[in-house]
Amino acid sequence: MRQRRRHQARHHSEGLVMELGLIGLGKMGGNMRERIRRAGHTVIGYDRNPDLADVDSVEELVTKLEAPRVVWVMVPAGGPTQETVEHLAELLSPGDVVVDGGNSRWTDDVKHAELLAEKGIGFVDCGVSGGVWGLENGYALMYGGEAADVAKVQPVFDALKPEGDFGSVHAGKVGAGHFAKMVHNGIEYAMMQAFAEGWELLEAAPEVTDVREVFRSWQEGTVIRSWLLDLAVRALDDDEHLAKLKGWAADSGEGRWTVEAAIDHAVPLPAITASLFARFASRQDDSPQMKMIAALRNQFGGHAVESK
Repeated sequence: MRQRRRHQARHHSEGLVMELGLIGLGKMGGNMRERIRRAGHTVIGYDRNPDLADVDSVEELVTKLEAPRVVWVMVPAGGPTQETVEHLAELLSPGDVVVDGGNSRWTDDVKHAELLAEKGIGFVDCGVSGGVWGLENGYALMYGGEAADVAKVQPVFDALKPEGDFGSVHAGKVGAGHFAKMVHNGIEYAMMQAFAEGWELLEAAPEVTDVREVFRSWQEGTVIRSWLLDLAVRALDDDEHLAKLKGWAADSGEGRWTVEAAIDHAVPLPAITASLFARFASRQDDSPQMKMIAALRNQFGGHAVESK
């Protein structure tokens, strides 16, 4: 048995083969399991949906893994992640590592690391970007934690990342991974808002007769060419004037956290903040603010108002 475990540890360090427990097999988690398996690693997955799971419980998942264990948590942020980390704290052993690959707030990472450290269990937080395209293209990874804990997970990071030299970074100490992913998403908000505003202006201009092809022409040779632009063209190919969609956009939390962090650090983020507020505005069928503006314009200037 000792010889077998020494052999296993050597393969871990060389990044050749390892076992991983994966909790949460939804759209992201399920595709991640498949990509890791394609790289030759063993993944034992658990999900509340028995049709997706490899085992019937988290307890069974832990017993099937050889020590030192690595368990990757891919469940919704907040309560579900907290409950899962607390559960693992009771099941795992010193030297094991828990990875939180969900969209947790970086402040939660510190709490989770402290909880697990009391049991001698390591913790790595990992921001994951790639969405539904990650299975084929790879996932951009930003992770935080102690170097020794990161090393135990490195073969999985290498399996998940895109081909080439980029797409994966040890961003710093615990919390750094999710903080970096949060800022990434804030930038994403602002970039999407800029594309959306430009598209609307082009649609409004009678001189421009083919907005979709203008967007397509930008895909080569311009400073704004990007994957987001490619996806915008793809969306316009599906629905040229986006007539099938309602102008309503949710926010997943990272945008708000980015703005809050900016306030805490006294860093001005006008573009990201405006893009977040634009999403709030999208959810209003009849803007209460504009009612007040209309009323004030009528009061001081006699400007016309419209009644319902």
